[in-house]
Amino acid sequence: MPKISKKRKAALEKHDLEKSYALSEAMSVVKDVNLTKFDASVDLHIKLGVDPKKADQGIRGTVSLPNGTGKSKTVLVLCTPDKEKEALDAGADYVGLDEYITKIQQGWTDVDVVVAAPNVMAQLGKVGRILGPRGLMPNPKTGTVTPNVGAAVADVKGGKISFRVDKFGIIHSSIGRVSFSAQQLTENAQELLGTLLKMKPSSVKGEYMRSLHVASTMSPGVKIDTKSVKAV
Repeated sequence: MPKISKKRKAALEKHDLEKSYALSEAMSVVKDVNLTKFDASVDLHIKLGVDPKKADQGIRGTVSLPNGTGKSKTVLVLCTPDKEKEALDAGADYVGLDEYITKIQQGWTDVDVVVAAPNVMAQLGKVGRILGPRGLMPNPKTGTVTPNVGAAVADVKGGKISFRVDKFGIIHSSIGRVSFSAQQLTENAQELLGTLLKMKPSSVKGEYMRSLHVASTMSPGVKIDTKSVKAV
């Protein structure tokens, strides 16, 4: 039987693994059971009653968290020269086209988000196989393919996140950091969960939000009562 460290044992004693907590209470608990000395990420893990193989149930989208993510995202904007100033003024970290496509072909992907203007998408076909598996390929559904590149950069820098259901029907998403107050984490969680509830496909039968957990980096997971978010 694996040995449990003193820190983890202490964390496990602070909450009931079998209990389902109300959303706001769970955010307080996850702060209490945090094991790390650094400002850990707080993540929601949402099991949905969907079949991702069906076109209308492959849930994906974006949401702007009211309190941001607590993490500064590095943004690359691929555009023509006439859009470069707009992107830079909005706070983009890298702006250009041909030189960055070449860098990506050589293996460079040191960014969190890639935004592209519609008129350069044809050129991104060269790097689709590199960006796609890393979740970096610009997509109109997530607002990262747009003629308004400045607004897209501002959204990302301001706390806009993308989410996508995986092959198991689960969405994993950061909603902030341990340094956030429980209220800030609750507000961010409500924004994400409320968006997901609005996106429920009409073809889904039975329970839509099947289970919900929150955890910080390396901490035990805290179970959330799904009924506490239905009114969000």
